[in-house]
Amino acid sequence: MTPGITTPLTELQIDALVELVNIGVSRAAASLRELVNQQVLLSVPNVALVSRRDAIEIIGNHEAKQLVAVHQVFEGDITGRALLIFPETNSLELVRAVTGGELPLEDIIDLEQEALAETGNIILNGCLATIANLLHRNLKMSLPEILRGRGQDLFNLAPPPEAGDVVLFLYINFAVRERDIRGYIAMLMDMPSLEALRGLLDEFIERVAGETAPETDGPG
Repeated sequence: MTPGITTPLTELQIDALVELVNIGVSRAAASLRELVNQQVLLSVPNVALVSRRDAIEIIGNHEAKQLVAVHQVFEGDITGRALLIFPETNSLELVRAVTGGELPLEDIIDLEQEALAETGNIILNGCLATIANLLHRNLKMSLPEILRGRGQDLFNLAPPPEAGDVVLFLYINFAVRERDIRGYIAMLMDMPSLEALRGLLDEFIERVAGETAPETDGPG
């Protein structure tokens, strides 16, 4: 975790969250690999739970130009918004990678919207569905929507949360068809959903601890 945590999680909860995210991203990479029939690497070098204002500042410090994002709303025990965010200059490169890299530029531009939506849907659905499954919960995902703008445009979507919110920020590196494409996954959750997540993480930790507890000798 990085500085700027609005509602701290315990060290154990953070470790569990990082483990869930890593599994989720790994499975999303496997699904994307099936789509492009090429090696896909998605890494999660950093996970941060920050305020919306800090999220805008973080992405503004790293990305000075326009951004493009695949946006989906998720609902269930945890409700919020998921964003797969790229520098806009990376978006055509990603489309070129997932379409095989042999199409002329005008065709890639024509396919950009559809290819980004499909790619984002695979990554966000794969990641969130896996995390929800490991937490023994279900999430309902909306259809993907493409957004463009700067950080403040992407993190200030209407309607604003009634009880305040936090951003779970995942910085990821992509390597698709040997093209390096960097991006972010951000999950915006309101405070009740964050509290629900903390409870689900505690349940997950108890299950894992129970499964890995060493056997003890019986009496006698």
